[in-house]
Amino acid sequence: MSRRRFTLLLLTSTSVTMAASCAPTVVLPPGMAANPAAIGGTPPAAVTDKVATRPVVAKPTTSPPPFPQLVAHRGGTKDKPENTLVAIESALANHADMIWLTVQLSADGVPVLYRPTDLASLTDGKGPVAGMTFARLQSLNAGWTFTDSAAGQPAVYPYRAHPVRMPSLRQALHHIPATVPVVLDMKALPAEAQAEAVAKVLQEEGAWGRVLIYSTEAAYQRAFSQYPKARVFESRDATRKRLVDVSLGGRCDAPGNGTWAGFELRRNVIVSETFTLGKAETPAVAALWNPRSVACYRSRNAVNLVAFGVNDEAAYCEAMRLGLDAVMVDSPARMSAIRARLQASPAPCAPTMPSAPDK
Repeated sequence: MSRRRFTLLLLTSTSVTMAASCAPTVVLPPGMAANPAAIGGTPPAAVTDKVATRPVVAKPTTSPPPFPQLVAHRGGTKDKPENTLVAIESALANHADMIWLTVQLSADGVPVLYRPTDLASLTDGKGPVAGMTFARLQSLNAGWTFTDSAAGQPAVYPYRAHPVRMPSLRQALHHIPATVPVVLDMKALPAEAQAEAVAKVLQEEGAWGRVLIYSTEAAYQRAFSQYPKARVFESRDATRKRLVDVSLGGRCDAPGNGTWAGFELRRNVIVSETFTLGKAETPAVAALWNPRSVACYRSRNAVNLVAFGVNDEAAYCEAMRLGLDAVMVDSPARMSAIRARLQASPAPCAPTMPSAPDK
């Protein structure tokens, strides 16, 4: 019998190949514990299947699913220039429950809010964030490339005449009410220097209790492990492995109590099969958050589950039916209106009933 290798490739700019064996292998790029009540409300009732190596099946419930909390991605990247105080103000005005911000380190060691590797992507500057002092970074216009033009219309850049500045993490914390949780997404390496600088700000501001740490780089989980007050999402590697094990292998390895985990609601993937005479690939859309994976996460303890990339009513309803705690949204303005409409009339999010088997 020939040996075959199956791989699942996540469609991103980077990927990592794992060692193959006779068993199916999942190949995805590398990547992403806390107070379970921090985002408001009580997590849905836990499923009681206490297993680690057999499938977990969600048990039916008669209680309606909760309305997931809204997490403003980069402060609301579709509404205002991302990671700016203007975006934060807009997200709060549009009833975002949590604010997700991206952190890098300036040349003089100041944690600032910015996501891309090159300043030219969003500002009127160029080069890496780490190549400029904080004072120099604040002279740039962080809204330079932002456009709110409708599709098919000429681009309009409203902030070129009204510049907005790149804030420091400290300035952002002062701008956000202490009752609103904040997620800090770490985007620069090495992790140790940035973790130290961020920890210093959180300690001086007394902000450990209102902040969660996330990164696609597992180095940040290790770097923040030396700070007892740090609340950190489980690594993206761990989340991805749990989701894949349940969804493809039917095996559950539930995490510890209070774990925060986040992953995309939908991911474009390529399923690749390698055999003696060649290789075949099939594109697919993976739904790794599904009833079985959610049931696995909730099978032992209270956890906090976040779906990324939820930007329309259908996706919000899906997250709601799954019983997820929160959803990351690019436009708090749009998604807040959708949530309000569904709260008034939740019929579109009613659980779908399975079809009766043929007699």
